[in-house]
Amino acid sequence: MAPEWIEVLHIISVVCWFAALFYLPRLFVYHAQAEDQISIERFKIMERKLARGIGNPAMLASLIFGLWLASLTPNYYLAQPWFLVKVSLVLLLIAYHGACWYLMLQFREDKNRHSHVFYRWFNEAPVLILIGIVVMVVVRPF
Repeated sequence: MAPEWIEVLHIISVVCWFAALFYLPRLFVYHAQAEDQISIERFKIMERKLARGIGNPAMLASLIFGLWLASLTPNYYLAQPWFLVKVSLVLLLIAYHGACWYLMLQFREDKNRHSHVFYRWFNEAPVLILIGIVVMVVVRPF
């Protein structure tokens, strides 16, 4: 497959991954505010379907296509400081994804310990990571 097409698939999967990472914590905000059992159960279903149906597959696709791209010219990428910062930010994003999964499981078991305000702030983390990644890839400041 031509590198351009691998890059296209990587970008599409990253967009889908971020869509899930932006929306799942927003669902947590509403879930934390829900008071009736019907709404609580609905949020559990929505969160599970978003995480399993979009978030996890998009993360895996992003990683596969990103690694595939980097493997085409590994000596180039591994020598670039901007790339190493980007990889660090991606590792942070994977950790955030894992934190979302953990919080979703807490909601599923009715063991949420955080307020909707916490989730509003938590929801901002992927925005900061996205800004950092885009700057590294486009500007390559180092």
